[in-house]
Amino acid sequence: MKHLSNVFSTTTGITVVGLIFGALAVWLQHAGNPGNMGICVVCFNRDIAGAVGLHRAAVVQYLRPEILGMVLGAFLASMAFREYRPRGGSSPIIRFLLGAIAGIGALVFLGCPWRAILRLAGGDAHALFGLAGLIVGVGIGTLFFRMGFSLGRSQSQGKASGLVLPGIMLGLLILYLVDPQIPGQDKSGVLFYSIKGPGSQHAPFLLSLGVGLLVGALAQRSRFCTMGAMRDVILFNQWHLALGFLAMLAAAFVLNVAFGSFHWGFEGQPIAQPNDFWNFLGMVTAGLAFALAGGCPGRQLFMAGEGDNDAAVFVVGLLVGTAMAHNFGMASSGAGIGPHGAAGALGGLALCLLIGFFNCKRGA
Repeated sequence: MKHLSNVFSTTTGITVVGLIFGALAVWLQHAGNPGNMGICVVCFNRDIAGAVGLHRAAVVQYLRPEILGMVLGAFLASMAFREYRPRGGSSPIIRFLLGAIAGIGALVFLGCPWRAILRLAGGDAHALFGLAGLIVGVGIGTLFFRMGFSLGRSQSQGKASGLVLPGIMLGLLILYLVDPQIPGQDKSGVLFYSIKGPGSQHAPFLLSLGVGLLVGALAQRSRFCTMGAMRDVILFNQWHLALGFLAMLAAAFVLNVAFGSFHWGFEGQPIAQPNDFWNFLGMVTAGLAFALAGGCPGRQLFMAGEGDNDAAVFVVGLLVGTAMAHNFGMASSGAGIGPHGAAGALGGLALCLLIGFFNCKRGA
């Protein structure tokens, strides 16, 4: 059992995991998910926020099974390998704020780090600016790390506390089954459903859920994290996590080329906004928020699944932030950034810088 528990965290293991993630993402795209969006943690949380009525942007409302599966898959893997350890109490309100800021910044770009990889693998040249912004944001975070940045230590908590977020995801899954989408209707029971736009584009339920469970389990075993990959390269010149990141990009690129879905350029890219200055700056903000919180949005889901309540607070903040982005006109669209997108990105960046500065050990 010990050997099996470690195999995916090896260099070969995390490379294989990255290849699997890239292949699964392209599969989901061809099965019905939006273009270059086989898996996008931020966008899919935004869709979930819409499904439960936290925002009323009619084109992005769907209870994405991938997200539910990712948390539950990580939870099941952590239980199977005795790594379920409830803990928390490390600056929860700051982590909530960082989650909200990350959601707003990422929706200025229109994607999380995972979608930035998938957009590039599909030929979307705008993704280069998003990835550059992500690297800069994480790079700023490493400067704070060098100055002793910390949000404080987590403490062990009761076993039941770590069940809250997985329990919510299970509850949403049951709600999806109770109130399934009715063709042509925008509401079923208490859930909202898009009948046009990205929210109406989705792979079959069982496939989406199965992929989510598999991704959650493999990520929990391998510690896959896009933000961590960049942090480790910048701080320590360590490429272990980056190999998973690059393998995901390579697998998605090869399959897109093979299936004829690779289209290089700036024009006609699915669900992409054309202002690359704000693509860059939005991801600077999101990248810094990810760094200060200690993981990309995918990693936060997986940690929450294994009992990390600090990560769970970030996830709830992310959900709220994505809803705010649409309610307050901060989210971008194919036409460009929202009317308040610039304020959201700049304000979020300023708050992250303040959080970084005031949580550094002076003289470190």
